[in-house]
Amino acid sequence: MNKNEIVKVNITDLGTEGEGIGKVDGFTLFVKGGVPGDVVEAHVLKVKKNLGYAKIEKILTSSPDRVEPRCPVASRCGGCQIQQLCYEKQLEIKKKKVFDCLTRIGGVDPESLEGCFEGIIGMEEPWHYRNKAQYPVGIDRDGNPRIGFYAYHSHNIIENDACEIEKPLCAAVLKDLRLVISRFNIMPYNEMVGKGELRHCLIRTGFSTGEVMVCLVINAKGKELNKWKAGSEMAQTLVKSISEDAVKLGFKFVSLCINVNTKNTNVILGDKLYPVYGPLYINDMIGDVIFRISPLSFYQVNPVQTRKLYDKALEYAELTGKETVWDLYCGIGTISLFLARKAKKVYGVEIVPQAIDNAKENARINNITNAEFFCGAAEDALPRLNRDLTDAEKCDVIVVDPPRKGCDEKLLDTVVKMSPSRIVYVSCDPATLGRDVKYLASRGYTLQKACAVDQFCHSMHVETVCLLSRE
Repeated sequence: MNKNEIVKVNITDLGTEGEGIGKVDGFTLFVKGGVPGDVVEAHVLKVKKNLGYAKIEKILTSSPDRVEPRCPVASRCGGCQIQQLCYEKQLEIKKKKVFDCLTRIGGVDPESLEGCFEGIIGMEEPWHYRNKAQYPVGIDRDGNPRIGFYAYHSHNIIENDACEIEKPLCAAVLKDLRLVISRFNIMPYNEMVGKGELRHCLIRTGFSTGEVMVCLVINAKGKELNKWKAGSEMAQTLVKSISEDAVKLGFKFVSLCINVNTKNTNVILGDKLYPVYGPLYINDMIGDVIFRISPLSFYQVNPVQTRKLYDKALEYAELTGKETVWDLYCGIGTISLFLARKAKKVYGVEIVPQAIDNAKENARINNITNAEFFCGAAEDALPRLNRDLTDAEKCDVIVVDPPRKGCDEKLLDTVVKMSPSRIVYVSCDPATLGRDVKYLASRGYTLQKACAVDQFCHSMHVETVCLLSRE
């Protein structure tokens, strides 16, 4: 196999980033945009020892599962990976991905898993579901402003004013922002040289409340910040135009703030926040629990599916009102407060101080008095906290909702020593879930139930909830 060769490929599977996978004379090729069932003519772009990468030159036979993407820039934008695949097939592939990771990596017996795997919960309407959008702001080769999403595996900005997974309000906000950039001669950020004022636009919406927050990430300090602050002509112009557009689209614009990030880094948000209009948060609800969400808060991006995810976690926890629950990686307390309504006591642990502050405030505004929160890395805080627990504080159920890297082995070891009767594991990466399930199985915990939830339609990501209990 050589670079720039044109080859015929039968696409048989999908890779972790949504690439079609096929073989040519035993050599594996990853073909961007390919769908299982396609037969394509592909242009080889890169060749390694055991695999290569290619792009489609021509579709010779179209898969029966291939559909026309709704988004006109889906093939270039890095936001969606598999819009070209019908939704039913997306769910089937994600379900298989979870099953394979639990059996191949987790060591779960396939026949046993068949009996306890509840499949995948999809969406009735898998479009315009996201309550959060982060748009990079930059310049094109001619120096013109660009606002959109990064292209696949690059930092080239693809403009898209009609994203099919974001709220339609986002397009109106971007239109208003472009007008302000032009009228007030705002210099977009150039990450190559670390100069320019406006870096990102973050938009959050409350699914239940309709409240809207816009946070502008600024590369400025001192007097340079004044034109962005409350009362400035630019701020007043932006507030007026966004407020009008929000009303037209059935939303309520309640918060405009600026976030200062002067570091030449890929990290989007800095530490300093300044209110421009309204408070530094919006409110939303999951079920009957109210949450205050700031620009820095972690909050699930798909509220419809989040409710289903948390309902499943609550079901697996099997709470009767007598249990003490520990929620690790608790964030702003979303799962903790959901569980607290059914538990005797809930303790949450989270490394981000602002998230713990948010969790405490969320407990307060919901009049939830049986939830307590601790700040620290779960793998460090839990062993220390465990040593100081009274018998009344010993846990019956532990819930973990870690980042993609999964749980630290030190944390899992402490979890096992705490000896809960049930562990509810909420995962955003089936591979690390499988690894951690295998570790827990070696310490006496058996997988009892598992269910996948499609939180990120048209991408390869999938959430999973598992119940493990002692044998």
